[in-house]
Amino acid sequence: MSRTRPINCIIPPYLLEKLMESDDRDVRQAALATLLTTARLRGERSVRAGFAAAAAPGNGRRTIFDCEQTESFTNAVVARSEDGPASLDDSVNRAFDALGLTRDFFKEVFQRNSVDGRGMRLDGFTHYGFMYDNAFWDGQRMVFGDGDGVSVGDLTGSLDVIAHELSHGVTDFTSGFEYHNQSGALNESMSDVFGSLVKQWSLKETAEEADWLIGAEVWTPAIEGDALRSLKAPGTAFAGDPQPDRMSKFVHSPDTFWGDWGSVHSNSGIPNKAFYLAAMGIGGFAFERVGLIWYESLKASTADDQFQDFADTTFQKAGQLFGVGSTEQSAVMAAWQEVEVPLRSVPSGLARARSHAFNGNGGAGREDGLAALTRQIGTLNDKVTGLTKEVTTLKGAR
Repeated sequence: MSRTRPINCIIPPYLLEKLMESDDRDVRQAALATLLTTARLRGERSVRAGFAAAAAPGNGRRTIFDCEQTESFTNAVVARSEDGPASLDDSVNRAFDALGLTRDFFKEVFQRNSVDGRGMRLDGFTHYGFMYDNAFWDGQRMVFGDGDGVSVGDLTGSLDVIAHELSHGVTDFTSGFEYHNQSGALNESMSDVFGSLVKQWSLKETAEEADWLIGAEVWTPAIEGDALRSLKAPGTAFAGDPQPDRMSKFVHSPDTFWGDWGSVHSNSGIPNKAFYLAAMGIGGFAFERVGLIWYESLKASTADDQFQDFADTTFQKAGQLFGVGSTEQSAVMAAWQEVEVPLRSVPSGLARARSHAFNGNGGAGREDGLAALTRQIGTLNDKVTGLTKEVTTLKGAR
């Protein structure tokens, strides 16, 4: 089925609706205006994906434009280019630097040349609209609002937000996850994962050292400790956070703009938590091993894959990249089981054994359980090999 392409916004409709209940008149008006503008943009750019593939290559060259608080892209002025001097505008410089860090992350960690893998130029538009409470990727460009200054800060102020949005472009040119229901939640989750990894990579943080938050700098900037989302603990990023952390809490809503396309921003908490658990189970720098597993799985996925499809792919990729029964593969299996997404490729009895191997944090008892789990996987592989030989012998005797 052919579907139109929504723009990918960092702040979902349910949060903007929450802001419309604010006691602050300016906050209410900014939230309403943002919702209406975003809905209009969705209609205007519903076929944007068809043009993205035709974007001119430019070795990931960056150009930052200033919309001067209008909603016009054609009248935006160039504020900074790849070879030009720094701007006097902090928003412009933050956008420029964050696009560069994200581009360099994909190049150095995954050997990917810009979001499309072919050097697609990176255009960013700052100061979009008046008190626009969002940032988005529309299939061709990055767009940043200034926020209302109270509940939402300048959207160029968070590296993981910018990396999140630009990563939607990577998904566009790989799996192309359809932006609705479970595939849409996977789309959002991949951007949260890469957004967090870009920040961790830039700070040289291990999985244990990272905060695993998205948008802490721009969501209620005056309040410490909250964020738009938490990969570590979905549902706790802010008061009333609706993100589930397991399938038994899956959120059902209409596949419409106002229903957030089947709660893609909420249900992304489930694969987000799986990634966090796998990263903690493996340990070290998350972008080195579990990040590679997720990236290679993204490339191997199809547009309508569901959670279980993607879980199976990550398990298989972990085995291909690091070995069957490896720490990495065992951690991936344990992570998906923890969020109640069963793997088709693993017998249920073997999957249950993971609870003895991992406690979700790579803590005490992990090595003994892991060794037992590895032996079980090895035994299973031996049985499969034996059966294969028997079948081959039978065929030869016929």
